[in-house]
Amino acid sequence: MAGHSQFKNIMHRKGAQDARKARQFAKLIREITVSARAGLPDPAANPRLRAACAAAREANMPRDTIERAIKKASGTAGGEDFVEIRYEGYGPAGVAVIVEALTDNRNRTASDIRSAFAKHGGALGETNSVSFLFTRSGVVRYPRRVADDDTMLEAAIEAGAENVVSDDEGHEVTTGVEDFFAVRDALEARFGPPETARIEWRPGTLVTLDEEKAASVLKLLDALEESDDVQNVYANFDIPEMVMRKLSA
Repeated sequence: MAGHSQFKNIMHRKGAQDARKARQFAKLIREITVSARAGLPDPAANPRLRAACAAAREANMPRDTIERAIKKASGTAGGEDFVEIRYEGYGPAGVAVIVEALTDNRNRTASDIRSAFAKHGGALGETNSVSFLFTRSGVVRYPRRVADDDTMLEAAIEAGAENVVSDDEGHEVTTGVEDFFAVRDALEARFGPPETARIEWRPGTLVTLDEEKAASVLKLLDALEESDDVQNVYANFDIPEMVMRKLSA
């Protein structure tokens, strides 16, 4: 239950730029809305809503904005009827891509995602066309400062986690899907709210990319994330540190 994380490039995230904050907030509010409607509007009694609120706080969303979103979702007035959809396909270099979306217009979202794949050297596939290359796992992440490696490892084992990876950036605890909420709650009780806590798609094998292929894949992922309907994007690639430095220069 130790080692170096090989998943830092798997879930592609945009940098925290002001121009993107509005889009980020809109996606977080959408997740809060769906979570509140799927269960009780009380985060303490609704694990998914609690996780959505934690993600919103981590993104520095004002508390009153979070509370308004919950109240709106739990009110009797009508609103957007969001549905969860998963899209799958292949990008440049044969990289497998999974896209999770929340949408109130299936046709619009499918068109946007298909167009992004087509414009950036990929192809949208059928449901389950690439998901067999991934597994579903609960992932709980904490910053380095909350505990040393041994303390986090001991706590995670006691909580029922499957694995812990600690490095200079922090601690990543992985669990089975069925154990996710129990592990997360046990760690939260000991260390406080995590940086992130969610169920993710984890690839079984990674495609190592050179500079040209890496640039193409990142352009595709950026294009997918430009859609307001897209919540998460996962892909089974690895970019060597030297290549990443060149791309970031």
